[in-house]
Amino acid sequence: MAGGNPTLNCSASAIHECSSQMVCPVNARTTFGNSMRGQIWRVNALVLTEAILAGVIVGMGAYGQRYRHHPITRFIFLGATTLFLPILSSVISTVGIFPTYTLMPNHGGLFLLEHPLSALVARCNATNHSTVLIFWAFIVQIVMINTSTLVAVDDREGQSKGPPFELLVQGVWTLYLGLSGFSTILKKYFGDIIISITIDFFIPFALLCSKIVLKYYAFQKARRSFALGRNPGLVFVHMQKLQAHESNQHVEAPIGEEAPPPPLLVMREEGKEVEMQPRGYSIKDDDSRTTWIHKIGLVTIDKVWQLDSNVPFATPKLKDLCLSFALFKLLRCRFARYKLTSSMGTLTFFRSLFLKVGEHDRVFGLIVDELSFVHDYYYSSLPISYSNCSIPIVSIFLSLLTIGYCTFSIWKVMYALFSSFLFSSFRELTSSFSVPLLHCEVWCIDQGLVSNVSSTHLGRYYLDLVPLLLVLVLAVAAEIKDMASYICSNWTKVTLICRHVNRASSPQHSSPGKKKWVNLLLRCRCKLMKHWDGKMSQCSVLVLQSRRTSPLVLVRRLLPLPDHRKKVKVTAAVKVCIINALRSIINGSLSNGVESLRRSQVGESFIWACDGKGTSDTILVWHIATCILEVKHPYPYGHDKRQGSSPNLDSDHKIVAIHLSRYCAYLVTWCPELLPDNNAWSKSLHEAVKKDAECAVAGHASGRSSTPEDDYQKLVELLSANAKHEVLKNGVELGKQLVETINDKETTWKLLADFWSEMVLYVAPSENLKGHSEAIARGGELITLLWALLFHAGIVSRPGEDDGATAASGVEV
Repeated sequence: MAGGNPTLNCSASAIHECSSQMVCPVNARTTFGNSMRGQIWRVNALVLTEAILAGVIVGMGAYGQRYRHHPITRFIFLGATTLFLPILSSVISTVGIFPTYTLMPNHGGLFLLEHPLSALVARCNATNHSTVLIFWAFIVQIVMINTSTLVAVDDREGQSKGPPFELLVQGVWTLYLGLSGFSTILKKYFGDIIISITIDFFIPFALLCSKIVLKYYAFQKARRSFALGRNPGLVFVHMQKLQAHESNQHVEAPIGEEAPPPPLLVMREEGKEVEMQPRGYSIKDDDSRTTWIHKIGLVTIDKVWQLDSNVPFATPKLKDLCLSFALFKLLRCRFARYKLTSSMGTLTFFRSLFLKVGEHDRVFGLIVDELSFVHDYYYSSLPISYSNCSIPIVSIFLSLLTIGYCTFSIWKVMYALFSSFLFSSFRELTSSFSVPLLHCEVWCIDQGLVSNVSSTHLGRYYLDLVPLLLVLVLAVAAEIKDMASYICSNWTKVTLICRHVNRASSPQHSSPGKKKWVNLLLRCRCKLMKHWDGKMSQCSVLVLQSRRTSPLVLVRRLLPLPDHRKKVKVTAAVKVCIINALRSIINGSLSNGVESLRRSQVGESFIWACDGKGTSDTILVWHIATCILEVKHPYPYGHDKRQGSSPNLDSDHKIVAIHLSRYCAYLVTWCPELLPDNNAWSKSLHEAVKKDAECAVAGHASGRSSTPEDDYQKLVELLSANAKHEVLKNGVELGKQLVETINDKETTWKLLADFWSEMVLYVAPSENLKGHSEAIARGGELITLLWALLFHAGIVSRPGEDDGATAASGVEV
C-alpha cells in the first residue's frame, strides 16, 4: 500500500481534467478514509493491547511481586514482558513517522483497466503517535528495572541473579526506533526537534541507564561482600567456633526463664580481615570470645540486648528485629545446605525465649520478620543496595528525578487532553498535542494528471494519551513504593541500629536533628511491605451441600473446579496451642499426635487412629472425624463474625481444632510436597478419599430446618453405609467413637486441639528447601513459619529419620 511520489503535472488543465474524470478531492479524502479505517482499527487494537500489557507489567511488578510466583500470574507477567516490545515495534513500523500511502481505486473489487495508473496518494504525519509509543516503552522499562529481582548468594545457595541487561538492549532498540523516524526531518527542524527528542527520548534513556549501572554496581559489591553474598560461610564457621567455646562452660537455664543471649552475628562483618577455611570463611583471630568480638566492632545480639531500652533505637521491638535478622542469617546457612548445629547456650536462649508464657505473639512476630528478610533477599533487589551505605541514597535520588520527570510528563498529557477536548476547533493553533492520530494530505493522480490537495484527519489522539496518562501515574506510584521500600524497610532499621549501637553509651554525641530523623525512620511502617498476612488457608475433604444456592455454588457444581479454599486469621488461641505443643515437644519428643493423646485422660483409646501407612492418611482420618464433630456441634449462627469479640474456652479449642484440621487438609490437597510422604501418593490418596466422600454423602444437605443431632445421625448413617475407602471408614469410626466415648464436648474439642497442634508441628520439619522457599515467595505459609521455628529450637527431623538424609536442594532464584 505504500509507495513513492509519482511524476506530477501541476498545470491547471491537468488538475481540472483529473478532478473531473477521476474523483474530486473531497471524494478522494472520503475514499482514503474508508480504505484506512481498517488499518486504524488494527493500530488502535494493538495500542490498547500495549496499554494492558504496560498496566500488567507496572502493576504486578511494583505491587504484586508475591503473585508473580503463582503459575497463572507468572505466565501472564512473563507473556506481558515478552510481547510488549515486539508489539510496540510492530505498531511503529506499521504507522511510521511520515508514512506515504498509494491506493488504486476500483469498482466492485476490480481495478479500472482503462485507467491503469489511476491512484490516490496520501502523505501523513504520525509524529506524535510514534513519540507517545516510544516514551511509553521507556517508562515501562524504567519500572521493570526497579521491580526486577537481583540476588547475590553463596554458591551453595544457588545461582546469583544479576541485573537484567536485556532491558539495556531493549532501551537501545527503543531509542533507535525513536531516532530513526526523526532522522529525515532532523536537519530541517533541528532546533525544535532536538528539544523534543531530548525531553521524550534521551532523558528517560539516561534514567534507565543510570538505574541499570547502579544496580550492577550494587550487585557486584554484594556478591563479594562477607555481610551479604558470602555471609553463610562466615556465619557457619562463626557458629562452629562459638559451639567449641561454649561446650564446656554452659549451664542450661530452666525453661521459662530467658537465658543470656549468645554473640550471634547481626551486622558489621564487612571491612574485617577474613581468611578462607575448608568449609567457609573466618575473621582472623576470631575465637568467638565476646570481649574480642565487641573490640573489633562486630554487632552481635548480646550487645544489642545490653542496650538501654530508653534509647530510641533500643526498644524491645527493635531489639527483636535485630534478633530476627540474626536468625535470618542462620536460616541462610540452612538454605546453603550447611549442617548447622547450635551450641547448648544458643539452644537454651532460643528455647527459653520461644517458650515463655504469654509470649506467643512475640515468638510468631520474630519468625515472621525473619522470613520477611528471607523473602527480600531471595526475591527482590532491596538487600544488595545495603552493600554500600551510599547506594540507597543514590537510588532514592534517581527515583526523585524519575518522579519529577513523570510529573512533568503528566502535566503535558493533561494539557494535551484538555486542549483536544475544549479547543478542538483550534487544534492547529493551540497545541501540537491536539492533532489527531494521523494528519494526512490527499490528492489523486490519473495518467500524470494531479488534482488539488485535500487534508483529512484520521483516528483520535486521546486513545494514545489516556493510556499513557495511566501508565505515568502507575510509574510514579511504583517509584514512590521503591522509595518507601528503602525508608520504611526493616533492612534500613537494622542498619541504623547497628550504626548507632556502639555509640549508645554516649548518646549526647548525636545532634538533636539527627536523633529526630533516626526516630522517624525507626517508626516508619508500610503495609504494602508486609510479607505474611497472618492467615492460613482452609480446605475440607468432607464438604456437605448447602441448601442455600448461589451462582457461585451452581457454577462449582457444573464445572470441575479445584477444591475450594479460603483463608482465616491465625488467632491467638491457635498460637497459644502451638507454643504449648512446642513446649511439650522440647521436654519430650516430636510426635504425630500420639503423645498428646497419652497426656489426655481419655485419649489412650484413640491412638489406633494414628497408625496409618503415612502421615497423609492419618491427617485425613482425623480431619474427617473433626468434620463430623463440627456437624454435631456447629457454630452458633453468626459466630464467625464475632470471633474477634472474646470467645469462651470451648470456642477457643473448637477454633483451634477446626482451623488446624482444615489447614492440614489444605496441605494434603495443595502442598503435599511440604509433607513427609511422597507427593504422588498423597495426591492420589486425597483424590480417592475426596471422590469416595462425595459419592457417600451425595444428596445430603445441611440447613437450619434440621437440628445438629439429626444432621449428625444422617451423615454418619450415609457414610457408614456408603463409604468404601479405608481412610473414610476409619474417619467415620473415629468420629463416632469421639462422640460416644466423651460426653463433655469441651473435653472433646480440647483433645482435638492438642492433637492438631502436635500434628502440625510433626509435619513441619523438612529437607525440601525448594518447597519452603517457593512458599515464602508466594507470601508465606504457616508450616514454613513452624519449620523455621523448629529449626532454631534444634529440631530438624522427626524421630526415626536421619538428619539431612533427604537430599536438600538449594534455593532457586
